[in-house]
Amino acid sequence: QVQLVESGGGLVQAGASLRLSCAASRRTASIYAMGWFRQAPGKEREFVVAMSKSGGYQYFADSVRGRFTISLDNAKNTVYLQMNSLKPEDTAVYYCAADSRALPWAVEVSGDNYDYWGQGTQVTVSS
Repeated sequence: QVQLVESGGGLVQAGASLRLSCAASRRTASIYAMGWFRQAPGKEREFVVAMSKSGGYQYFADSVRGRFTISLDNAKNTVYLQMNSLKPEDTAVYYCAADSRALPWAVEVSGDNYDYWGQGTQVTVSS
């Protein structure tokens, strides 16, 4: 099992940047495929980005491609979501998730495939 704790959310103006962190209780590289999802008030959970177990494959939602990046610090067992050029429509609670059953090269876009979830961190972007 793994516990995930997100941090780094906050209130920013449109165009600003934020970096979210997802600290895992154990090593994630080669064990878990990782993903970020978000949920805005009154809306369904939305896929943001996924990274394969190997770390070599990443897949971004169209809405964030070119603005967001995902990275892994193996030494800290932490996954980062760097969010640039933020827009009001990025406002949501952001969740980190881990999938233990994915194949090494697979990127999982469905939240149903993830075993473990963090508690979420709020990101609010004002116009």
